Amino acid sequence: MFSRFSRVIPRTAAAFTATRTFSTASKQFNTQQSSNTARFLKYAATGVALTTAAAFGIANCADKTPFQGVPGTKNERTFIAIKPDGTARGLIGEIIHRFERKGYKLVAIKILHPTKEQAEAHYADLSSKPFFNGLVKFFSSGAIVAMVWEGKGVIKGGRSLVGATDPAQSLPGSIRGDLCVEVGRNIVHGSDGPESAQHEIKLWFKENEFAEWNSIQPVYEN
Repeated sequence: MFSRFSRVIPRTAAAFTATRTFSTASKQFNTQQSSNTARFLKYAATGVALTTAAAFGIANCADKTPFQGVPGTKNERTFIAIKPDGTARGLIGEIIHRFERKGYKLVAIKILHPTKEQAEAHYADLSSKPFFNGLVKFFSSGAIVAMVWEGKGVIKGGRSLVGATDPAQSLPGSIRGDLCVEVGRNIVHGSDGPESAQHEIKLWFKENEFAEWNSIQPVYEN
């Protein structure tokens, strides 16, 4: 009996030793596994953070541009206003769409009802004209949409999109050529040159009313 028992003890001890060895190895493996997992998660989190930061930077970090723009560059800016008749006719979206489709970038916009004084200041260069009072009265008769658009050649390009002062002389495809028939109700205003653009932008907007952002297309070069 003792002989049989003596044979069992070594086998039990060996099994116990093997179990402990396996347990120790398992713990080491699990520890290593946990370490690798933690390291992977750390690197993954870092990668996600960097990727997110890069994406955020691309989407939101635009170079600071003087709020009146830089004529002759991709940061040239112009002032466009949808007049009371254009606003009343529900043409705001149509007009904005045409500028966006061309590839220009909207950097400032607001809707307001101009005062008589604001209208007089806006048309100050026409103060000696016989139609000045009527122009001021109409421009201050309802809500307008004041906008600043940015892009290469946007002053001249904006005027082309707007069309001639007289809708009858405006080319088909222009805003006035397509959407109005009367000179006195020609729905939109656009700066006619670099000096007037800078003057009008400063007249209607403050520097803190602009949004700096990067558009994807088109890609312009200076």
